[in-house]
Amino acid sequence: MTPPLDSRDVTLVVDRYELGPVGTNCYVVRAERGAADAVVVDPGGDVASLRLELAHSGARCAAIFVTHRDADHVGGVADLAEGTGAPIYAPPRDRMPEERASGWLAVRPYDVDTELTGGEMLDVAGLSFEVIAVPGHAPDHVAFHADDCVFSGDLLFAGSVGRIDLSGGDWGTLLESVRALTERYPPETTVYPGHGAPTTLGAELASNPYLAELRA
Repeated sequence: MTPPLDSRDVTLVVDRYELGPVGTNCYVVRAERGAADAVVVDPGGDVASLRLELAHSGARCAAIFVTHRDADHVGGVADLAEGTGAPIYAPPRDRMPEERASGWLAVRPYDVDTELTGGEMLDVAGLSFEVIAVPGHAPDHVAFHADDCVFSGDLLFAGSVGRIDLSGGDWGTLLESVRALTERYPPETTVYPGHGAPTTLGAELASNPYLAELRA
């Protein structure tokens, strides 16, 4: 695995890796550089290499967060949980049709330790994460907010949004989820999406062509 594509090191430390067959973003989040515990968000694959990166940085995987159950976001969840003993925090599995998770990429089954529906506060690895329900791309999709950062999964990207042509997707619901984020958090909030480079809520609200309805 190559070094992280980019990182943010203010209070919250975020390292981004592209994992799996389509380069899905996996985030390693720590309270500070050199902190012993880390949260891993959406490990989509390449878990052996990811664990080497964690070991190299002296970090232990204290928890695994899942934004939604699409195969490219959960391909490495079972292996990472098995190898580290870290608990899995994820949306309820029975809310998403099975074909979304396993239709094109085999996913080892895993047990969710804490089911998330939105509204929860998670205190893990010295950090406090707010869980926000953001349906639209997937019916039980959640995002995680901490320290002026949102891990948005496949809801919102730099210059784009998540696809809605999969089972459970809905355009109006997706727009309302994005609207809720922009109304809840300041424009300078950093967005760490499931694919592509980080952005901010303000930049997307101002220029993302898919959000024109929200600017009207």
